[in-house]
Amino acid sequence: MDWKNLPSGGGGIEDRRGGGGIPGGGIAVGGIGGLIIALIAMFFGINPGDILGGGDGGPVQTQTQPQTQSQPQGTPATDENFQFMDRIMTSTNQVWGGVFQQAGRTYTPARLVLYTRGTQGGCGVASSASGPFYCPLDNKVYIDTNFFSMMQRRLGGGGDFAYSYVVAHEVGHHVQNELGIADQVERKQRSARTEAEANSYSVRLELQADCFAGVWGNRVRDLAKITQADVQNAVNTAQAIGDDNLQRQGAGRVVPDSFTHGSSQQRITWFTTGFETGDPNKCDTFNQNYNQL
Repeated sequence: MDWKNLPSGGGGIEDRRGGGGIPGGGIAVGGIGGLIIALIAMFFGINPGDILGGGDGGPVQTQTQPQTQSQPQGTPATDENFQFMDRIMTSTNQVWGGVFQQAGRTYTPARLVLYTRGTQGGCGVASSASGPFYCPLDNKVYIDTNFFSMMQRRLGGGGDFAYSYVVAHEVGHHVQNELGIADQVERKQRSARTEAEANSYSVRLELQADCFAGVWGNRVRDLAKITQADVQNAVNTAQAIGDDNLQRQGAGRVVPDSFTHGSSQQRITWFTTGFETGDPNKCDTFNQNYNQL
């Protein structure tokens, strides 16, 4: 993937790296097996506590006053991590801006907060244990970029397009927020009769975000010179972070009713659907039989 071919300057990035973080950030797990599972979980905003047992690793959804610090000393906005994130965010916002314009709608670009260790956001405290996530209360994606190098170092996986897939997935949640899909899902979850039913709506939401990430990849495929090897890296990531794979590695058993993001095959299928078609209308995960997703 040649991400430097993508447009820049429209990523809306707040650079909070090097600001000292939030005390107590991070996650402690025992043994390399637990660490690998936690790293994979964090890679896509999955709460590691759901896999490893105990604790709540996600951000608290309460409105707070976000920090406004940017570009701390020692982290100039010209470094490669910043440039990479800026171009991925700029291109995702441009793709979705064009999609919305064709539909006669107005798109509000998502913003991105880069941080290290921890920071305060619209949904509460973001820490390295939170993983990349989207906050609908301030329309921002939060990413601790140290995690990407950690994943490369510990797992020997990743790749630029796989990292881009993560960012595009989170922007996909912003698109859902813009369209009112996220609010509808929240209402459905509140009225759900069982936890399994509530989880099923979460799975549909996450799989649609996977598909939206694929749509972005399709729209920039030629410009970014995305190769089949790049696509395979993203598919490998989707497989690694499937709920069934994570549960099998963490607890040794799979409990489908507890899935919140979808199985490995589901995540691969929906990302591939978006990437092969480039059509967001093909990403309707809500009007299909749940067992056939």
